[in-house]
Amino acid sequence: MTPALAGAALALLFATLYLGTLAPTVLYFDYPEMFDSAMLQAAAPVLGLGHPTGYPTYMMLAHLFTYLPVGDAAYRVNLLSAVAGVVAVVLVYLVGLRLTRRVVAAAAGALAFGLAPIFWSQAVIAEVYTLNAVFIASVLYVLLAWRDSGRDRHLLLAVFLMGLSLTHHLTSALMLPATLLFVYLTDRSRLRSAGLWIRGTGLFVLGLLPYLYLPGRAAADAPLNEADPSSVERFLLLVSGGSFLLKNLLDVTGSAPAGSSGGSRPDLWHGLGEAGARALERLAPTGVYVVGQFPALVLVAGIAGLSYLLVTDRAMAAMLGILFLGWLAHALAYTVSDFYVFFIPAYLIFGLFVACGTGLLMRETESLTRRMSRRSGTALVAGLCALVLAIPLARAPETYAAEDRSGDYRGREILETVAAQAEPDATILHHRSSLWYLVLVEERRRDLTLVDPFETSWVRQTDLVWPDDLDAGESASRYGTGDLSGVDSARIATRKGPVYLLNQGTEDVGEFREAGFKVEPVDENGVLYELIPGKGTKEARGGRSS
Repeated sequence: MTPALAGAALALLFATLYLGTLAPTVLYFDYPEMFDSAMLQAAAPVLGLGHPTGYPTYMMLAHLFTYLPVGDAAYRVNLLSAVAGVVAVVLVYLVGLRLTRRVVAAAAGALAFGLAPIFWSQAVIAEVYTLNAVFIASVLYVLLAWRDSGRDRHLLLAVFLMGLSLTHHLTSALMLPATLLFVYLTDRSRLRSAGLWIRGTGLFVLGLLPYLYLPGRAAADAPLNEADPSSVERFLLLVSGGSFLLKNLLDVTGSAPAGSSGGSRPDLWHGLGEAGARALERLAPTGVYVVGQFPALVLVAGIAGLSYLLVTDRAMAAMLGILFLGWLAHALAYTVSDFYVFFIPAYLIFGLFVACGTGLLMRETESLTRRMSRRSGTALVAGLCALVLAIPLARAPETYAAEDRSGDYRGREILETVAAQAEPDATILHHRSSLWYLVLVEERRRDLTLVDPFETSWVRQTDLVWPDDLDAGESASRYGTGDLSGVDSARIATRKGPVYLLNQGTEDVGEFREAGFKVEPVDENGVLYELIPGKGTKEARGGRSS
């Protein structure tokens, strides 16, 4: 099979798999699997601003996808993830092809990566991780093209792509030191070229230009502006991910200001101990997030490939080793509940190790066939090719069933229930839900007041309340969002009219009952609860008692 035909076959295969399991419409907040999908679907069509680190490149590209004449706007945002997933797999194949010069070996590495359950799970929902894989694989491919050609234009293109990748996901920063080491070990004379440094710096800065989207849209009063990077301090806090760090520090010290979403964690050492225990649990050989993503024989091939690179290709082994270990350590140590998605860059690198290990096996087999008859040798090589491709493919049906979201209409059910059941001018307590999509994208039920008092893993600045455009302090004062239980928000809202709680599986209705509210399901599917103030409820609205 020719390289181009194999690449086309891979693209067709993964387009069929990802599109066949793609979520068909608006999504919803689901802990911990979908923290951000509903918010991304709401922000991209209206050119909003995402949570840290802002994702300006993703927002602009996803917005372009919303003009496609297929499905609703939410589906089109989901579609970006699937398309980026297919592109990432093909790029991994192309990188593997440059490393091994063997089509089947490169295809085996691409299959191992593309069929990894966690990567597949992100290719069927609105998320940022498949596009991140595209940037990583693109940089690796261009760097290998530079090594093969010796042309500076390839190296300069890689530098530009690294700058652009930073505007999408901050973990891409690890490619900078890894690339410098790769260039040093490949041709250190290029690092002594002042002209190359000047051009490279200019192209790197050019790649960073999408960051201007963030303050630009903030200045234009963009809807769904979660971090409000309208000042230098807030801009830097957003793009650096410092808002996550600040939140963690506030939690440790227990000194969260009013209106922030900080809790308390009085014992720093206890917290560090828990983080260490989590890392060990994530690294456990039986864990699904590390070794469980690949069949056993694929793991063996990856280990063999890494060992082979260490002996035969010191520059590539150093670069890929830094990237693999760095991204693996980051995912193990990162203190978020959906930490597993941060393994995806490490899976990509491991897919390249698999390609190298498979290439080594094929070379050894080809050497063996020289002592065999032509027919026997051809049969042996053909059988080996079929085997190395069949092993990663064997789990595809199981993963297809596990990651299939093609029938997931819960987000649409939520929207239609709220649109039909909520009384006029009601207040709904929710958390990062598809209700933003309802009011901003579909422009329905804009009479509602949406209040999000619940905790996030970063310090929010705005967009705790719809339709008021308030910062966190003002929202806390006017709508009670400083109380992370939502009880204060419910009490204040009863002065205005009916109050509902969107059931997303994470809300503690017991706290509302303890505060004197009667919690009544509105619909038979339990999507919406009405919070009815009782006689003992502080600031209860007259005439509504249990």
